[in-house]
Amino acid sequence: MNNEKPLILVVNDDGITAPGIQALISFVKDFGEVIVVAPDKAQSGMGHAITINSTLRLNKFENILGVEAYSCSGTPVDCVKFGTKVVGKNREIDLVVSGINHGINSSINVIYSGTMSAAVEGSVEGIPSVGFSLDDHSLEANFSVCESIVKDIVGKLLQNNTQEGYCLNVNIPNVSKEEIKGIKVCRQAKAYWDEKFEERKDPYGGSYYWLTGEFVCLDKGDDTDIWALKNNYVSVVPTKFDLTNYDAITVLKKWDGFH
Repeated sequence: MNNEKPLILVVNDDGITAPGIQALISFVKDFGEVIVVAPDKAQSGMGHAITINSTLRLNKFENILGVEAYSCSGTPVDCVKFGTKVVGKNREIDLVVSGINHGINSSINVIYSGTMSAAVEGSVEGIPSVGFSLDDHSLEANFSVCESIVKDIVGKLLQNNTQEGYCLNVNIPNVSKEEIKGIKVCRQAKAYWDEKFEERKDPYGGSYYWLTGEFVCLDKGDDTDIWALKNNYVSVVPTKFDLTNYDAITVLKKWDGFH
């Protein structure tokens, strides 16, 4: 950190008016200087999408807990790019904090999540990053259970950053503070969505579709994020953007014509 005080970029995918980001800002603003860049509307499930075929707008957002804040017309990843290259231009950002998401981003959900894609984008740019999610989709979700967890993890990241681009996926169970057993470092559980498209008809007889599905966990291990959440632990999964299947490299090199 080269700043006198840590400079923290706060982003999310639920939009700048979502209760989760308001809670997150209140939890981290005492750690240093905070700048906020968040979508002007909900952008859940956007994954690592960026805007390349239309214009982007950035607007100053007033009265958000006394910090410098902007709404962005783009995706969560766009927000990180704006935060580092426009709002935070010529300033070193020490930490990217994303969330608090309304709903968990454990297991396979991490690849669809705008919350976690924003955190991963921070790590792509070499900035320690963390995404926080609470297992409660309600706009009336009680984020107070997250306060001590957020402060603990953010404090440790700021104090112990020994690896450039560290990224953590943190999921918090929807239980009382007293019921949380602790923080468990985990691996991502093997799971998938068994998806269906529900067909409906509009008033003119045309078809439209809603995506539905059932979450299927294939992993019985007791070292996964799914296990941790079911057993009232906060799950912490170190996450990286390198999607290489290293185990397959040796196998593929044995194929005829491959080197």
